[in-house]
Amino acid sequence: MKSTGIIRKVDSLGRIVLPIELRRTMDIAESDEVEIYMENERIILQKFEQACVFCGSSRGLISFQRKNVCQECLRKMMEY
Repeated sequence: MKSTGIIRKVDSLGRIVLPIELRRTMDIAESDEVEIYMENERIILQKFEQACVFCGSSRGLISFQRKNVCQECLRKMMEY
């Protein structure tokens, strides 16, 4: 994991500001969704990208009961 040396304070509502340098590097724009998860003792922030629940592809997604499925996995399920 690469250290940036950037330190930010958490405000009274639990918010932090992501520096513009990081947002540009990670291609995070205003109103983009960011996924937050924990790994051991770390909090990880990652730009959220919608993906197929089966294979992880982000191409040709179809939403079915609020789950994303790519067309290839859908085709495979229909053959099954």
